[in-house]
Amino acid sequence: MVSADDSGDGEVEPDDNLRSFGETVKASRRRAGLTQEQLARLIGYSVQYVGSVEQGRRHPSQKFVNKTDSVLNAFGVIIIAARQLSRRRGLATWFRRWAELEDGAVILNTYECRSVPGLLQTEAYARALVDDVLPPPTPEEVESRITARLERQQLLHRTPYTVFSFIIDEAVILRQTGGPEVTRELIDHLLRCGQLPNVDLQIMPLVSPQHAGLGGAFQLLETQDNEWMGYSEGQQSGRVLSDPKDVSLLHQRYAKLRIQALNPADSAGLLMRLRGSL
Repeated sequence: MVSADDSGDGEVEPDDNLRSFGETVKASRRRAGLTQEQLARLIGYSVQYVGSVEQGRRHPSQKFVNKTDSVLNAFGVIIIAARQLSRRRGLATWFRRWAELEDGAVILNTYECRSVPGLLQTEAYARALVDDVLPPPTPEEVESRITARLERQQLLHRTPYTVFSFIIDEAVILRQTGGPEVTRELIDHLLRCGQLPNVDLQIMPLVSPQHAGLGGAFQLLETQDNEWMGYSEGQQSGRVLSDPKDVSLLHQRYAKLRIQALNPADSAGLLMRLRGSL
């Protein structure tokens, strides 16, 4: 049997992604004419482990995924299903619905006053943020969160393009999360992202007598069906907003923030000056 270090996460509350993966394993096992007991012996895992995966109650280890796909002659189906699963694994449960909407967005507007948005983070900056989380995550949790965050950034380059607008408070950069070296790398990355044809990046100056974002960070997106949705997040919680009145309010605030923030060219100039001061 496998060691505890190779067993993946313990049992968790089932979610749709885990259930879907479990159904894929179960269907492949039945196609091969094997019972859970027979599969467990062939791949070197306990029957309880196999059952938990099939029920969507356990995140599978990579070794389990590879051996099961091979033993069941699944032609990579289980491996592909696990990749889709891993993209959601590192996301907070309250963020997953928004991540699904984000994946199909036509337009995505983001105002952030706490940290650089995940879509714009470098690996070093993301790691510094994750390392500061309390209670401290396990090494496996750290890697899954960072992997999920970096994989989401493919949205910036996918065609047809999603149109992105980011407004970030200058204080987020001045905080120097992770230290000067991490911040220099982050600023270079932000400048590159700001040059993408589908990305507008604006900085809200530290001194801003008029500031429409004092209520906190939020996001807006337009779906492929041309419906607008909003999202706000707090401690251990996130809320997708679909009520037209709520979404209208966020639109008003974002429109005002775009006027109050530096334009993209001046924002790039500010970022270069901040980098030079490090």
